[in-house]
Amino acid sequence: MIQLRDVGLRFPGAGHPGLGGEVGGRDGGARHALRGITTTIPGGGFRWLVGPSGAGKTSLLRLLHLAEHPTAGTLSVLGTVTGPGHRPRRRALARLRRRIGMVFQDFRLLEQCTVWENVALPLRLDRRPEAQVRRDVAEMLRWIGLARYAAARPAELSGGEQQRVAIARAVVGRPSVLLADEPTGNLDEVQAERLLGLLREMNRLGATVVIATHNTGLVARHPGPELRLEAGRLVGDDGDG
Repeated sequence: MIQLRDVGLRFPGAGHPGLGGEVGGRDGGARHALRGITTTIPGGGFRWLVGPSGAGKTSLLRLLHLAEHPTAGTLSVLGTVTGPGHRPRRRALARLRRRIGMVFQDFRLLEQCTVWENVALPLRLDRRPEAQVRRDVAEMLRWIGLARYAAARPAELSGGEQQRVAIARAVVGRPSVLLADEPTGNLDEVQAERLLGLLREMNRLGATVVIATHNTGLVARHPGPELRLEAGRLVGDDGDG
């Protein structure tokens, strides 16, 4: 389960790395990326995360991924609470983040590693048996249609192919929470539909899934509960499942 209670996120000064230009509002010299976010996503729930560019979608995903911590209110992810005065210990935080799969908008593949090694990384960090690693990575690469590129480096792939590798890395360990930031942005319509099928299947198997997207056509074809952000504030939360 994910719970946010009056969550805010602000940074001093004019900028902060990794927030995609999201502003949300200013208070003196501070920049508010998010304000007063209160919502609950039950375990195994699904949410589209929508809103205009700069509304705070990436900032909210960074909070859910525990890459940032609230500067106001409290956030609970898989039973761990974070917020002002509530900061998990580093080791506990590392263990928790291994249960959270994240598809980044900028892929964040390890350029020095092969496609196979990138996809295997979450399984190896989780100390899975090597036989399982080989089996699961091979199956995932076949599913995304990149088995023949297993020994390639990310720089040898197209943007769409790199996106598919990033998605495979996020889901191969069957995380409890799966977050995706514009996961279809570099994919054609056929691949986008195939990806959504994978994310929906992960959700059916029990993962809590949150997908941030500008693809209104995809949302319209696959309606589901939405979290809608505007200027760093939550203006819509239309479901409990």
